Amino acid sequence: MNDSTEHPLHETLLHDALHAHVRESGGNAAGPYLAGLADGALQVARRRQRLARAAVGIAAAVVATAWVAVADGATQHAHRVQPAAEGTGNTENVALISILPVTSSTEHACTRGSGGYTVHASATHPAFCVHADRARGMTDVRVTSAKAEKSSIDGTWQVEVTLSSADRTRFAALTGSIAAAPSPRNGFAIVIDGKLWGNPFVTSSITGGRLEIVGAFAGDLTSATAHDLALRLDSGR
Repeated sequence: MNDSTEHPLHETLLHDALHAHVRESGGNAAGPYLAGLADGALQVARRRQRLARAAVGIAAAVVATAWVAVADGATQHAHRVQPAAEGTGNTENVALISILPVTSSTEHACTRGSGGYTVHASATHPAFCVHADRARGMTDVRVTSAKAEKSSIDGTWQVEVTLSSADRTRFAALTGSIAAAPSPRNGFAIVIDGKLWGNPFVTSSITGGRLEIVGAFAGDLTSATAHDLALRLDSGR
């Protein structure tokens, strides 16, 4: 097994570049989050290569930092987000977010009734089943703000979420408690309206109170879907 098999070139270069950026940025609060995303992307790429060698037929690797799925047994509506009414704010229909520590992630669809979230297979990635611990997580959180923006790393659309002061402290404690765990238990699930919108990995406590929702793959969110999700989450709009 050679180096190119164990370390996919594109993801390895991005992984090294993000870690270098984190080192150079010093105390930037987003540093641990970016490093975790880079580690997660590299892990997903390695999984794909193992599946490709087993003749599953996975296409060329695409950087994956998060994905969208629905709880097992629910109807799938990936990325179908209804925009909020304009002009009067969004306080009644605001979507709540849950941030839950991951307990397992396996390369197959969830068994019906298992309580997991299925990441459905496509031409570019295998199916996954993600289980998370609601008892240890942060459930039904109303965020302080949410805004759609382009990533400064690769120019793709994402939604940046900011937590309240109290939730920022809880989030720092949660991410700190899972950072040293082996993969996939060093990740947390981002759940909105019963859907899994992300599963980033962390390497240390995230103290800045911010997180990004990027979609299934880099470039997966469009301007429209990112802005619609931001409207759903931001009660002040």
